[in-house]
Amino acid sequence: MLGYLAARRAGLDDPLRLKRVESTRRVLSLELNADREMDRIHANGVNTIDIEVIEGKYMLSGGADGVIVIYDLENLTGKTQYTCKAVSTVGRSSKYAHKFSVETVQWYPYDTGMFVSSSFDKTMKVWDTEILKPAEVFEFEGNVYSHHLSPIARKHSLIAVGTKNPKIQLCDLKSGSKIHILHGHRAEVLSVRWSPRYEHILASASADSKVRVWDVRRASACLFTLDQHNGDKSKAASEAVNTAHNGRVNGLCFTSDGLYLLTSGTDDRMRLWNSATGENTLVNYGKVNNGSRKRRQLTVSRGCSPEFVFVPYGNSVAIYGLYTGELVTMLRGHYNHVDCCEFHPDHQVLYSAGKDGNILAWVPVLRCPDIEDDSDKVTLILTYKCNNALPFQMISHLFHTYITHPNLQLKAIGLQRHSCYFYAALSEVESD
Repeated sequence: MLGYLAARRAGLDDPLRLKRVESTRRVLSLELNADREMDRIHANGVNTIDIEVIEGKYMLSGGADGVIVIYDLENLTGKTQYTCKAVSTVGRSSKYAHKFSVETVQWYPYDTGMFVSSSFDKTMKVWDTEILKPAEVFEFEGNVYSHHLSPIARKHSLIAVGTKNPKIQLCDLKSGSKIHILHGHRAEVLSVRWSPRYEHILASASADSKVRVWDVRRASACLFTLDQHNGDKSKAASEAVNTAHNGRVNGLCFTSDGLYLLTSGTDDRMRLWNSATGENTLVNYGKVNNGSRKRRQLTVSRGCSPEFVFVPYGNSVAIYGLYTGELVTMLRGHYNHVDCCEFHPDHQVLYSAGKDGNILAWVPVLRCPDIEDDSDKVTLILTYKCNNALPFQMISHLFHTYITHPNLQLKAIGLQRHSCYFYAALSEVESD
């Protein structure tokens, strides 16, 4: 840690490298926080949670009992042990509450004054956070499994909705009406997600074993159907044989940069796809336990190097290396099946919830300030390139002219054609 700070101060290293390294360390050290509790409001299981990105302070939860709760995650008590209070609740006694299980909740991406919920009562409601009353109610023919608002959209205000009906509905917040239908799936649509990179790109996962990627600007909106065998992606082939999994596809998540798409199915497999080409990257995650017939909420880390994926796995949460498929660890603490998890990128905290009705917080283990890693004593190898080959004495002089850190020692010089590479190390100097 000290080496990274010294290198950043001396201008020898990328300023974001320290952040990525520390974020990665914090994710790898996640453990159940015994000092932080959440008000238990839900009588039954918790199906979905969402943390707003404006302040990172409030969390929504939706339960199998039809109740929606808003939690304040901030600790203002100054004490180590505290409880995250439920600041607002849409309970069973409210005439505006959903009649059946709430399947998805999501904050409006640009303002905490509004959020959206959808339910098995065949409705999706747009709520005013201040008065906890629905400003708009959309009704559908079948149970609503999933909905999603684009996190980056500027040119549209569409909500994509997946229902028991194979058609994907696009609802416009401005007009309060359903303006478009996407045809293609042959069974219920279990999950929908907008791309965080392109506001007009949408992905959908269905019980027909298919994952489709759509461009909502086009008349024939479907761009391609993902094929686990990387076969022909033409429209005719896609309609006939292309399948992403050998079972229901109920998990869907883009990476934070939108370059990759992660899917999970009831065939106990998880796959990573190139979102631009639809190519299966063939990352092997092994067996990923998945017996849910409804949407399963998985999430990906942000700001780590490399990135990680958090997946509900029975009574636990599994952490995998996103690009390697390696199982890093299992977070155990729930008493029943875990249905959803959400990552807080500002603090590298993971929240999970499931059928036991508990919402658990997994927090990183803090560094002990009195312990110093031996690896920090010689921490940085610098590679510097100049355009011309010069004598050793001149190279050394130029190096120490531009790089003036007091503890920097020039270890070696490498020559390759007309380029010169410096190899230097930062060493700590013991005080007398």
